[in-house]
Amino acid sequence: MAEHRVARPTNSGPGRVLVAVYALFAVAAGARSAVQIATKFDEAPLAYLLSALAAVIYLVAAIGLARSGVQGRRIALACCTVELIGVLAVGTYSLVAPEAFPDQTVWSGYGMGYGFVPLVLPVLGLLWLRRTRPA
Repeated sequence: MAEHRVARPTNSGPGRVLVAVYALFAVAAGARSAVQIATKFDEAPLAYLLSALAAVIYLVAAIGLARSGVQGRRIALACCTVELIGVLAVGTYSLVAPEAFPDQTVWSGYGMGYGFVPLVLPVLGLLWLRRTRPA
């Protein structure tokens, strides 16, 4: 007899911690990029816009994880996937062509300036979404 697995809400247990960390990173990256864009945009526009994009992705991921349900899961899955691709691409590019990034982004050096949390966070998010998916 097959066991029927009930989907666990993405906003329960460890999911609450993920929502909190995503929200914290949204505020941190958003505030930092807002100040940088407002005060010294001409120095490193690509870096500051990428940090602003990361902040938006963190915010939307937090909302998706917090909402749970089918639509919330889809939103969180898309955000975590884009985030992982972004941190890998920007992280690699920032190491290969550092002159392209006169100032750091959240994703520079795979999130080195943030303790590599930007690299680990989408992996944890994707693992959590996999663990809580419906049967």
